[in-house]
Amino acid sequence: MIGRYRRSTIGMLAPATGLIALFVFVPMVLTIGLSFTQWSTQTGFDTARFVGIANFADLLGPTSIGRDFRAAFINTGIYTGLSVALILPLSVLLGLLVHQTFAPGGILLRTVLFSTYMVPMIAVALVWSKLYSPTEGPINQMLGWVGIPPQTWLSAPNTALVSIVILNVWQQVGYFTVLAVAGLTQIPPSLYEAAKVDGASAWVQFWRITLPLLRNTLLFSAVIAVINAVQVFEPVALITQGGPVNSTNVLTYHIRRVGIERAQGGLGSAMAVTLMLSLIVVIVLLFALLRDRGEQR
Repeated sequence: MIGRYRRSTIGMLAPATGLIALFVFVPMVLTIGLSFTQWSTQTGFDTARFVGIANFADLLGPTSIGRDFRAAFINTGIYTGLSVALILPLSVLLGLLVHQTFAPGGILLRTVLFSTYMVPMIAVALVWSKLYSPTEGPINQMLGWVGIPPQTWLSAPNTALVSIVILNVWQQVGYFTVLAVAGLTQIPPSLYEAAKVDGASAWVQFWRITLPLLRNTLLFSAVIAVINAVQVFEPVALITQGGPVNSTNVLTYHIRRVGIERAQGGLGSAMAVTLMLSLIVVIVLLFALLRDRGEQR
């Protein structure tokens, strides 16, 4: 009986496991292997020549390859940091508004917020490129109503990356608001009732009850937000193409430029592996940081 149950379980899991292995693990292993080779994407895999860690040495070296990679790496870090720093507080704030019961409209607000996440990023990028237009964009027109001169949102190195961050936050915050609401529903109302009896203000309740009990939800949200942010590609490819002056040249777009446009498959694979390792380090640090804070509480 137990053997039949095991065979049945393996049979049901085999298709999904096979697809994951085919489309996730095989490309991952192939990318890691190609990162140690010199290979052109215009030729077959049989032309790849093993060069050891030469590609990784180039990424850390003083040549233009290393400088461009480090600039793209820094842009990705800034983009990711700003996105997470804006998305998490906004999702908690909007989650509290959606979860409240003393005013109507919570379900409508939840629907409106989540609908932004359902819009494809390509459509969002095209719409926001029009919103950011220096001459006819609605954003500059509204700024003109209060006496602020038009801003070159996507044309200036100082504002281009931040403009892409705002676009990403608008598109992503609805999804993370739903996660925050899910976390809020798991907090027992009796804790707030006891806090009110003890005379705790709403602010004290938020810091002493809501935020600590949302720790696991915020950890999950932070991990997903980081993963989504480092994969940004469509807004950069459609709107800025890495400019102006490479100020929005993030790693995913730079890997595509090096690996496909310049046909340097081995070097592009090394960049992808470096990005993957950096992402793993960040996620491990997030788990360690939030876990330690939870244990201290």
